[in-house]
Amino acid sequence: MRIGVIADTHGLIRPEALDALQGVEAIVHAGDIGGNAVLEALREIAPVTFVRGNVDDGEGHQIVTADFDGLRILLAHILPRPHALRPALRRAIHAKRPHIVVFGHSHLPHDEVIDGIRFFNPASAGPRRFDYPVAVGILEAGRARHIPLDERSCQALVKRMNQLSGR
Repeated sequence: MRIGVIADTHGLIRPEALDALQGVEAIVHAGDIGGNAVLEALREIAPVTFVRGNVDDGEGHQIVTADFDGLRILLAHILPRPHALRPALRRAIHAKRPHIVVFGHSHLPHDEVIDGIRFFNPASAGPRRFDYPVAVGILEAGRARHIPLDERSCQALVKRMNQLSGR
């Protein structure tokens, strides 16, 4: 199964993001959606599972678990770091035993396996911040990859990858 991953759209649905997600069978949005228009545009491509971010509900601590053909994804907006999880998230991971934790909030790309669980942040697909990349992600066949949405984001993905490791 091919799953599209998007986060931090902040009300902006880039045509490049929609193009990059074509052909996916499901989409997960890791929060800071910024309005129903974004969800409606994504639903034209595939069913969408999402969490609300701090821009959406003022908190950003919602946790949702979804299964896609045996792949269990735990979806959160604020993590804040894979090696320094907030207690509620640590409990949810222990209880739900996900294969992948998808998160947003930082606008920084991340792809790291910790204790057998992949932690993946697609980066932001919304308004550009600083020199961060604008990207989405694809999960397929046990792999995760980032798709830059413009030329500038190719180098930014390399430069900014896994800065949340905290090691």
